[in-house]
Amino acid sequence: MSFKRHIPNIVTLLNLFSGSIAVLFAVNGNFIAAAIFVFLGIFFDFFDGLLARKLNVQSPLGIQLDSLADLVTSGVVPGIIMYKLISDATNSPSLGVSSDSWNSVFHWEEFQLPVLPLIGLLITLASAYRLAKFNIDEDQQSYFKGLPVPANTLVILSLPLILEYQNNDLMNSIIYNPWFLIGLTLLSCYLLNSNIKLFALKFKNWGFKDNAVRYIFLILSLVILIVLHFAAIPLVIGLYIVLSLLTQSKI
Repeated sequence: MSFKRHIPNIVTLLNLFSGSIAVLFAVNGNFIAAAIFVFLGIFFDFFDGLLARKLNVQSPLGIQLDSLADLVTSGVVPGIIMYKLISDATNSPSLGVSSDSWNSVFHWEEFQLPVLPLIGLLITLASAYRLAKFNIDEDQQSYFKGLPVPANTLVILSLPLILEYQNNDLMNSIIYNPWFLIGLTLLSCYLLNSNIKLFALKFKNWGFKDNAVRYIFLILSLVILIVLHFAAIPLVIGLYIVLSLLTQSKI
């Protein structure tokens, strides 16, 4: 049995391993470390499929394993982070927010579970549904139908990174607004499972004419990232959606 057929699956398992570590950090409120391991998982997620194609060892097992790994790295982790962010936003006296006006708490023995932040876990459910649909949809070879789960994860992860490294009062007030977080959660769930066609960043050749939208997206994204740093991530994903909508007929 050739070892090379297992190489992509090993890389996929590294994605799952990274995501599992990210879960541990996210549960403990260490969002920065969680983000690092999610980024590492997304890195492995990019290369497992590439390796499978290059080595010509694609398999149904690899497809299913890839989705299971993505569900943890790009489904469970952002759900937990959103849960924690909503919990902080509805429970912070320093922000002038009264938890009683927002929240109810489920008590079981000594365990307390705030109910409202559970809305954040809808991201995990929507991600699972989107991944399952992707596995049985034969149309999504050259484009995506709905926002890919790693892209959505980057948006959610950008929020604690903005809070930690940019420390802008306006941005902080927006991110710690419970209505904003709930709205973003619902928008994420919709975009993940929408029928919007989004172009894939796959270059069949390097010509500008055939890849104009991809080159424009990459150049504009680079400029926005240089100027706005982590705050650019939601804007980049927004740009991705807008450009896709403007070029629907060509996707």
